[in-house]
Amino acid sequence: MTAQTIQDELVSAIRTIKDYPKEGILFRDITTLLGDARAFRRAVDALVQPWAGSKVDQIAGIEARGFILGGAVAHQLSAGFVPIRKKGKLPHETVRIAYSLEYGLDEMEMHKDAIKPGDRVILVDDLIATGGTAEAACKLLRSMGANIEAACFIVDLPDLGGRKKLEAMNVPVRTLVEFPGH
Repeated sequence: MTAQTIQDELVSAIRTIKDYPKEGILFRDITTLLGDARAFRRAVDALVQPWAGSKVDQIAGIEARGFILGGAVAHQLSAGFVPIRKKGKLPHETVRIAYSLEYGLDEMEMHKDAIKPGDRVILVDDLIATGGTAEAACKLLRSMGANIEAACFIVDLPDLGGRKKLEAMNVPVRTLVEFPGH
């Protein structure tokens, strides 16, 4: 039996759902990866590997799958966790940013006291597609004085250009697997 690469293992653990949420889309569902203890552990280990032993102050996770991954990454790196949520979901004083979606505008926010100027922060989410949400999260974090060390995702959909959008903002991007198309 040949050893399976981490990329092969993660790709095989991610379910693809055709025509969801609309016709022509291949939805990459990481809930199957999260349910596979070995694949989940390997994904988290691979995401944190470049920063093992270095100082990271906060992991910022984008609602909702970014909370699951970000919490695990924060634990591994002994860092704090900052949730970035949809408008109106956080109970304390917040800072907010509006961003474009393919069908309009949305807003995300975080607690105003979650990041201190100079904090070293890694942004985490499950997937990067067009990059609009991650770009807005990076702008929000920087508005609070964060030094964004990287943005990490399990899945990259490179045909949609999100990675390039973040790299143009001088945000290093780490992804574990790529899928063609959208």
